[in-house]
Amino acid sequence: MATVEQKTELIHGYCGLCISRCGSIAVVKDGRFVELLPDPSHPTGHALCAKGKAAPELVYHRDRLLHPLKRTRPKGDPDPGWERISWDEALDLTASQLRRLASEHGPQSVVFSSASPSTSAIGDSAMWIQRLMRAFGSPSQCGSMELCGWGRIFATRFTFGVGMGVAGTPMPDLEHAGCMLFWGYNPSLARIAHATTAAAALRRGARLIVVDPRRAGLASKADAWLRVRPGSDGALALGIAHVMIERGWFDRALVRDWTNGPLLVRSDSGRFLTECDLSTAGSAKKYVAWDAAAGRPLVYDPATQRYEGEGAEPALTGAHTIRTASGDVECKSAFELCAELCRRYPPDAVESICGVPADQVARAAELLWTARPVSFYGWSGIEQQSNATQIFRAISLLYALTGSFDVPGGNVLFPAVPTAGMVGDDVRPAGPHAPALGLRDRPLGPSSGEHVSSDELYRAVLEGDPYPVRGLVGFGANLLLSHADTLRGRDALAALDFYVHLDLFMNPTAELADVVLPVASPFEREALKVGFGVSTEAQSLVQLRRPVVAPPGEARSDTDVVFDLACRLGLGDRFWNGDVDAAYRQQLGPSGVSLEDLRANPAGVRVPLRTRYRKYAELRDGVPVGFATATRKIELYSELLLNHGYPPLPDHQEPLVGPRSRPDLAERFPLILTCAKSTQFCESQHRALPSLRRRARDPELELHPSAAAARGIGAGDWVILETPEGRVRARARLSENLDPQVVCGQHGWWQECSEIGAPGYDPFSSDGANYNLVIGNAAFDPVSGSVPLRAYLCQVSRAE
Repeated sequence: MATVEQKTELIHGYCGLCISRCGSIAVVKDGRFVELLPDPSHPTGHALCAKGKAAPELVYHRDRLLHPLKRTRPKGDPDPGWERISWDEALDLTASQLRRLASEHGPQSVVFSSASPSTSAIGDSAMWIQRLMRAFGSPSQCGSMELCGWGRIFATRFTFGVGMGVAGTPMPDLEHAGCMLFWGYNPSLARIAHATTAAAALRRGARLIVVDPRRAGLASKADAWLRVRPGSDGALALGIAHVMIERGWFDRALVRDWTNGPLLVRSDSGRFLTECDLSTAGSAKKYVAWDAAAGRPLVYDPATQRYEGEGAEPALTGAHTIRTASGDVECKSAFELCAELCRRYPPDAVESICGVPADQVARAAELLWTARPVSFYGWSGIEQQSNATQIFRAISLLYALTGSFDVPGGNVLFPAVPTAGMVGDDVRPAGPHAPALGLRDRPLGPSSGEHVSSDELYRAVLEGDPYPVRGLVGFGANLLLSHADTLRGRDALAALDFYVHLDLFMNPTAELADVVLPVASPFEREALKVGFGVSTEAQSLVQLRRPVVAPPGEARSDTDVVFDLACRLGLGDRFWNGDVDAAYRQQLGPSGVSLEDLRANPAGVRVPLRTRYRKYAELRDGVPVGFATATRKIELYSELLLNHGYPPLPDHQEPLVGPRSRPDLAERFPLILTCAKSTQFCESQHRALPSLRRRARDPELELHPSAAAARGIGAGDWVILETPEGRVRARARLSENLDPQVVCGQHGWWQECSEIGAPGYDPFSSDGANYNLVIGNAAFDPVSGSVPLRAYLCQVSRAE
C-alpha cells in the first residue's frame, strides 16, 4: 500500500509563553503544528521547558474560546447565558460602554488589567495595551507589578537609580560571572535561558549561591544553598554584608567614590548635612562629607560629582561633631550608619532569625568576595513579602559592596537596538487627569508608574476610594486565581458596570465579564521582539515571529484587538488608523531594520552592538554620568525614602503575618506558609493540557516528614491547609529539604483536564484548591503594596 508523503515545514521563532522567550523551531506537518523544538542558533534557544513543548496541545485544545461572547443574564446568576456575537458587535458594544463611562465618570473610572509579561504571552502586546490605556485617558493598569516586578524593576532604583532585572536595565552577565547569586529565583522554572547559561557557567568553574526555602532547580548544584526562613531575607542580606564589612571584603574604592556612603547624616533629623547647614550662604543642594586628610568638613556637589579642593579624602567611617550656623550637630557618615545596622546581624543572630547556619552566612560572604565578579538576580520569592522594598534594598546594599555593578560578569546594562518609543508618553488627552489608584497612599510605589494593585482596584470598585472605578478592560489577567483576597475580588468584578475580558480559555475571572473575546496564542500570531535581554548577543537580535498556524475559530491577537478598539473609540490617529504594520515600521525606524527584512528572515536580523562597562564613570560635558539618584551616587542611605516617612536604611522587618510578629495567631497557626511555581504550569494556566497534567495531577502541599508525622499525614494524603482567612485542600508531598516549620503550596488550581479524568476545583470553595483564597490583602509592604504570598501563617491537618 502506497504511503502519502507528509509535507513538513520548520518555522523559526521564539516561544512567547513567558519572559524567557526561548528561541524555537515549530514543526508543521501538512499544515498541522505537531512539535516545538529548541533552536540552538538562537541566543535563548538552548532548551525548552515542558510548557513550551506542550504548545501544540495548547493550540488545538477543545476548550479554546472561539467566538466573541456576550453575557445575557445577571452576574449573580450561576448561568451567564453566554451568547455568541460578531466581532463588530462585541467591539462596538465595548467602545460604546467605555465612551459612556468616560463621559459620565471620567476616563479614570476605567482600569486596564493584564497578565504579567513574566509568566504569560502578553509581552507580545504589552506596549500597545499601555498605549491604549494612556490614549483613552486612564491612569491605572492592574498588571501584577506589586507581585512580579516591583523588586527588580522599581525597588532597586532607590539604590542604583535604575531597575535590575528586565531588558533595558542591568542584567546578570552570567556568561562571564565568577559568582552567581540567585535570590528567591529558580531559573529552571522562571527563565530557562538563564538556567542553561548558569549551568554552562558552573561547568566552566563559576560559583553559585542560591537563597531559597526549598532546594529546587539549580540549588542542588549550588556551592552555598541558604535555606532562609520565608520573609527574613533582609536580615540574611544584612548579615552577609556585616561579615564583608568587618573583614574588609568590599570594594572600598567604589564605595568611597561612587556611593553616598561618605556623606554625613545629622543625628538630630536623619537627613544629610548640607552646605547651607555650615553657612547661610551655602547651598541646600550640596552635601557634606568629612575630609580624612584635612580633618575638616568637605563639600560635595552632585552637579559636578566632585568634592571641593585638591587631594580630598572623603572618609567612609566615623562620627564627627560639626559646627553649623545653628550650633554643633553630631553626624555620622552614611556608610558608618550602614555598618552599624549590619553589626546588629552577626552570623549567630542571622542563624536565630533566618535559620541559616552561621558558618553558611560567613561562607556566602567569602564566596561573594573571592569569586567576583558577581551576577545577581532576584525574583518573586522576595517580591511577594510584606517588607519587599527593604528586602531588595538590603540585597542592593550587599551587591554594591561586591563592586560588580556594570562590570564584565556583574550586572551589566547591555546595549539595545535603537527603536522609537511606542508606549504612549505623548498620547494622553490634554489637560489635568486623575492620579493612578494608590498614588495618594504610596507615592513611591508602583502607582508612580501607573501600575496599581488588585487591592487598590477592588477598593475603588467597592468603596469608591479614592474615586469610583466602574469599568475594566482585561487582557488575560486571571485575578481571582493569581491575587489574594479572592472573595473580595469576586465581589468587585461583579459590581463593575462593564467588564470586557480577552483570553484563550474561559476562566473564573472571565466568567464575571460582560463581554469575552477570544485571543490567539503566541503560535497563531505575528509579534515583534527587539532584543532578548540576557546578553549582548541576545540584545542584538531583532525578530518578527511569524504565525505557525492560523488561530482557531475567530480568535484574534491582542494587538489586533487593541488597534481595532482604538479606532472605534475615536483614537485611530494615535494607532496609525488601525495599521499594525505601520506601527511596527515606526517602532523599527531608528534601528535600520525593515519589516520586509524581518519577514524575509524569520530567524531574525542581527544589529551589531558593543557593550561598554562602568558607564556611570563616563564623562558627559566633562561631568561623570553617575547614577539617576539625588546624590548622583549609589544610595546606600535613602533620604528619598526618609522624606516619605520610610526608614532610610533597609532594616529587617518581620513578616506582618509571621510567628514573631503575630504570636497571637502562631499558637493556632504554627507553620509558615510559602508557595512556589510549578514546573508544569504558567501560573493559573495549562492545567487542561494532558501531557502536563499527567505529571502533576493534583495540587500539592510540600511539608517536612516530621511535620507530617506529627499530624498523622502520609505522602499523597489529602490535607487541609488553613490560614486565618480560610481553608483549601491539597495532596501532601513530603520533602526532607524543607524546614520542619515551613510548608509550600501552589497557586492557580481551577481547571479540569477531562481527557485524563483530572478534576477542576471551585476557586471560591473551601473544598477547592485556590491558594489565594486563604491569603488576605490586609498585610502589605507599606511602600509597594506587595502582599505576603510567600510568608504567611497556617496549619495543616489530614483531611477526613
